[in-house]
Amino acid sequence: MSGEASAIYTKTGDDGTTGRLFGGRLGKDDALVEACGDTDEAVAVLGTARQALRDEDGDAELADLVLRLQRELFVVGADLMTNPRARDRGTPGQSQVSPEMVDVLERTIDDLVARRPLRPVFIVPGATRASAALDVARTVVRRAERHTISAARAGAEVSDQVVVYLNRLSDLLFVLGRHAAGEVEEPPSHD
Repeated sequence: MSGEASAIYTKTGDDGTTGRLFGGRLGKDDALVEACGDTDEAVAVLGTARQALRDEDGDAELADLVLRLQRELFVVGADLMTNPRARDRGTPGQSQVSPEMVDVLERTIDDLVARRPLRPVFIVPGATRASAALDVARTVVRRAERHTISAARAGAEVSDQVVVYLNRLSDLLFVLGRHAAGEVEEPPSHD
């Protein structure tokens, strides 16, 4: 190999920090970075759910919705990692979570629940591969929400819309998990 640097690694994070959008750095152990890592993990798990939705059910509608949510989680990550002194440089819906993004989640939840009302029972995840992946994604998004709130309570500047978006997204993922499970019966109890 020549002495040229790879485009994959920059070595700038070797000191335990990571770059912020529009400048500045944070420790990789910062709660905001933890929350951003959680959103990245949720994107990956949602990829598994999206593939399972296509493979198991041929459900292109839900798979397309999951793809949209994956892309929106990139917006959440960008919002979390934006240098607070440069928030005015961000773009709602692209690098900042907007109230419209939250509104769309709420309308989607309402539509899905109207199509398939939720049963008032505890759900054991795992009815289908897609529903299991959606349930894992939901728990990861809840973790992202907790890390985001933790960062805000520790003094980080966090957009209120990010917290609300993550809360609604976890609700939507619960509903999507129920849709992906279909009418599959719960496994019998062995009490």
